[in-house]
Amino acid sequence: MSSQPNGAWLTQDAYDRLTQELAELEGPGRTEIAERIAAARDEGDLKENGGYHAAREEQGKQESRIADLQRLLKNAVVGESPKDDGVVEPGMVVVITMAGKERTFLLGNREIAENADLEVYSSESPLGGAIHGSKVGDTVDYTAPNGKSFAIEILSAKPYTP
Repeated sequence: MSSQPNGAWLTQDAYDRLTQELAELEGPGRTEIAERIAAARDEGDLKENGGYHAAREEQGKQESRIADLQRLLKNAVVGESPKDDGVVEPGMVVVITMAGKERTFLLGNREIAENADLEVYSSESPLGGAIHGSKVGDTVDYTAPNGKSFAIEILSAKPYTP
């Protein structure tokens, strides 16, 4: 099994989209929120000023997203989609059976699957780590965080396509 070097694996498309979002948030986004805070502050008493508090809260969320994106993009490993070779690796949509139930999810970073209604597990998660590097048809032993052991069968592993 290979391990992820340093950061999250992203497709070039996801990396480009996130870089563009970061530029928008750091430039026009910061300017707009600063203007809204200044306008609300000019309305007077800050204790009773709902618009001011809402704008400050939004600014906090925006700055948190900027920090998350900066960290993600700084350490990201950018690559092509993985080969359709049945090996479980980041960027693959994996179908498994665990405890008698079939589950489908993306192995990788949730930013890859922008608006897809798909569960995401990282390679560093307990489940992701257990199956990373296995092949379709393999049965893998997995010990859940609660200590229970499960046999996981890999039914399918296909590259994620948006």
